[in-house]
Amino acid sequence: MKITAVLFVDAIEPCLKFWVDAVGFTKTVEVPDGDRLGFVILKRDGAEVMLQTHRSAQADLSDAAAYSLTSKSSLFVEVEDFDDVVRRTAGFPVVVPIRETFYGMKEILLQEPGGHYVCFAARIAQA
Repeated sequence: MKITAVLFVDAIEPCLKFWVDAVGFTKTVEVPDGDRLGFVILKRDGAEVMLQTHRSAQADLSDAAAYSLTSKSSLFVEVEDFDDVVRRTAGFPVVVPIRETFYGMKEILLQEPGGHYVCFAARIAQA
């Protein structure tokens, strides 16, 4: 079984600055919608996320497309090199600054350009 998040966004191109340029995902599939992108699949190290525009969802999902206008998702992404992710995502809006949790994680919660929250987390080494 495989589960992949589909994030609905106004425009894909601004989101690529976060997902591709900063976080290091690679575009593996892209579907144009006129002169812009309507859908992409992004992959990195076995992880996958899909981005689809509201306009593309309207054409693709018709009656169910209203969901794309109200849906905001939050992703929890466990990483090995926390400091690298923090460095590469500098400049994106911080929702919750770096913190250490009672469940043994170091985390930062960001908002990517599509409006979705992305929590990057790494296990804190045990002393």
